[in-house]
Amino acid sequence: MKPSFRLFFQAFFALLLLSPFFLQAQDWVHTGTNLGQDRIRLAAAEFKPLSTDPQTPSLKAVFDATLYSDLASAGIFDMVSRSLAPQSTPGSPQEISLPQWSATPANAAMVAFGSLSASGGRLTVQGWLFDARNTVSPQVLGKQYTNVASQDAARLTAHQFADEIILRLGGGINGIAETKIYFISTRTGSKEIWSMDYDGQNQRQITHLGSISLSPRVSPDNTRVAFASLGREGWAVRMYSIELDRQVAFPAGIAGGSNQSPAWSAYGAHVAFSSSRSGDSEIWLADANGANLHRLTSFKGPNVAPTFNPRTNAQIAWAGGRTGEPQIYTMDVDGGNVQRLTDGGYAVSPSWAPNGAMLTFSWNRKYGPGDPGGQDIYVMDIASMRWLQVTHEAGTNDYPSWAPDGRHIVFERNIGGHTQIWTMLADGTQQRQLTSASNNLMPNWSWK
Repeated sequence: MKPSFRLFFQAFFALLLLSPFFLQAQDWVHTGTNLGQDRIRLAAAEFKPLSTDPQTPSLKAVFDATLYSDLASAGIFDMVSRSLAPQSTPGSPQEISLPQWSATPANAAMVAFGSLSASGGRLTVQGWLFDARNTVSPQVLGKQYTNVASQDAARLTAHQFADEIILRLGGGINGIAETKIYFISTRTGSKEIWSMDYDGQNQRQITHLGSISLSPRVSPDNTRVAFASLGREGWAVRMYSIELDRQVAFPAGIAGGSNQSPAWSAYGAHVAFSSSRSGDSEIWLADANGANLHRLTSFKGPNVAPTFNPRTNAQIAWAGGRTGEPQIYTMDVDGGNVQRLTDGGYAVSPSWAPNGAMLTFSWNRKYGPGDPGGQDIYVMDIASMRWLQVTHEAGTNDYPSWAPDGRHIVFERNIGGHTQIWTMLADGTQQRQLTSASNNLMPNWSWK
């Protein structure tokens, strides 16, 4: 697209996002994801240092930055800018002046504050959340944390406190600051499984197979990763134990044909995957230990990328090619009650939302000869089949995966031959790139 046309469309979409029609179109997404229309005005004061230990300033800086970033990323708060917040650093309930925080320019409805100290190699953090407009009984939350005095521990403590705040103010839904994202990276020369914190920090290699691994899917209890790997016998679905740091047996994923795209059931008892052992690629189901294998689909064309309804554990969505180009379908876990959700184009990579009501997937609605179209991420309400396009004109977008809070989505984006991992809120806002080294693809958000 020429620069002038790209600028035009960027301006067009900016105006569209502000239009009443588009806002109405987003209402069902906001309702379904608990993002809501009215965000809570929240201030995060810098924590007060209570010790002269030389580690305290650096640990405090990490803690303050991480806490603010976690709360700003939650999608449910209107954060008070540091420049508008009072310059005081209250370290305890006795030291905070709530009228300072509730008045202009901060106008905070809630205030998070506290103290931090390092001593004898230990980190101690005390944190509070106060209702800034309730001078009689303002305390909403009070927590104390102790850990080793390290930057990793300071980050973890900030994540824990942020998740407590999000749980209290976000409708009882757990925060995601302590979750992980699993993905494929080429930075070592082969496609290996890596993991990182939800915000892109602490990226580390999981497998060292020296081959091609694809489609990592972490188990609901975060102890194992199922994935597809190319070996001497061809494509197999394999299992890696995070606890044991080695591969473990999954015999159902090895025998015959090409085996791809595994998916865990909601309680971790079963694994669904695609296999061509009977001819066309079909969806098969096995116990988590590889026993009791049986086929669920028997349709013309490839059937790939299953995903379980995490709320009911009774339905599977997948991408099927029975009508030509792949479309998104759902079925009961026994293979019955098949329904088609998409109405054309090229739709792949479904991921089921934690609330069981929505799917996200990659869809090129204009796909066809002579029409380049655009591969973007969509969110669909399954009951009404209403959909919302949440990425626009920004490379090729694929492999979306829901966060366990139902408010965030992680996905891959390819621009100019370079693929990186991005996150966003489920309505497409707050897009953020997490990776940059080499190519990184096929992300999967942990269940908790």
